[in-house]
Amino acid sequence: MLALRLARGAHPLVLTRRLLVAAAAAGVGFLLLCTLGYAVGHPERSSASVLRLLWCALPLAATVQFAVAVARTDPSTRPRPGLSAIGLGPARLTAIAAASTAVACALGSMVALLFYLHLRGDITGLPFDGAAADLLAADEPIPLAAALTLLAVLPVVAATAAGLALRPRTAPAEPEGVEKPMPSGLPWGIALVAVGLAIETYAGRSGAADGLPLPGRFDGNPAGVLAGWVLTAFGLAMAGPGITHGCGRLLQGARPGAVRLLAGRVLMDESRRIGRPLGVVSAVVSGILAAAALYDADTGSDAFGPLTGLGASLILACTTATLLTAALESKQGRTHTTEALLRIGAPPTVLRTAALMRAGALLAVFLPLTWLVAKLAALPLTG
Repeated sequence: MLALRLARGAHPLVLTRRLLVAAAAAGVGFLLLCTLGYAVGHPERSSASVLRLLWCALPLAATVQFAVAVARTDPSTRPRPGLSAIGLGPARLTAIAAASTAVACALGSMVALLFYLHLRGDITGLPFDGAAADLLAADEPIPLAAALTLLAVLPVVAATAAGLALRPRTAPAEPEGVEKPMPSGLPWGIALVAVGLAIETYAGRSGAADGLPLPGRFDGNPAGVLAGWVLTAFGLAMAGPGITHGCGRLLQGARPGAVRLLAGRVLMDESRRIGRPLGVVSAVVSGILAAAALYDADTGSDAFGPLTGLGASLILACTTATLLTAALESKQGRTHTTEALLRIGAPPTVLRTAALMRAGALLAVFLPLTWLVAKLAALPLTG
């Protein structure tokens, strides 16, 4: 109840972010229900149904990441003076954040259920009654328990992830004068990218046996190719903080001025916060570019179905929104530093120039990296 009251009195931008989480949850819920409909309509293809369900884990993971990022930037769940006296300590605020996340995802899941039943023709009196009856196996009854179980997965996972991400923790004290260590995931990330590309190349050239029956009709590629894409995506996400930290160091090289020094230092300090979302977006964009190259090569218009497009759109939208939310969180965390710089007379143009310089440095590094990974990922299938 307290979580609902806080949501009702939240700022419009906060409510907008929560509604976006609900919209993403609705998309994931619809994909899960479509997978259930395929399993009900094709009981003889149980293995294909399981693989379709596993494919839905990618948009589900992207939505969970976005929901956690929104929960981290929610001002109503931040510790403030005086809240502990009325029983709202850090642990209680974490529980409220988890409950708010669960409510938003549950709302989206219910919308997905109503829309799914409407397209099947089970709910009438609205536009598009039964418009997708053939696709959604309208002639077969949908098991309600299975549908509710699938729809409950996202709220439970998102609430648990938000609670773990925001749980109170005691940071170890660092010796004075010691600079923070570069993020340690860069070597492992590079290794995962290399292994993923190698697996994909081997699977593509060996003409491996069966393709995976993904939602839509994108089912002509061997499992090793998709496994290589997944490893490459994990590698880019793991290497993102280290690459961002390196961009900050490059900005501070060769006798930097005040603007370059400020821009580079901020990138180094925020490398863990924005580096991982950057790596995830780079992985998603590289996968989309590789799929587009495969589409243009020889697969034709039957390679991608509507559900494949919906899943890809959800992944791209959620990862991009997560990156923007992480950038907002980073800006909020620098509020005191920005106010201090303005108090000592730093012109606002310096701060804006530093922000543009940070964005330019990241684009200059991540855009070529994304293009290169996309080309290498598509080469075994198009060459």
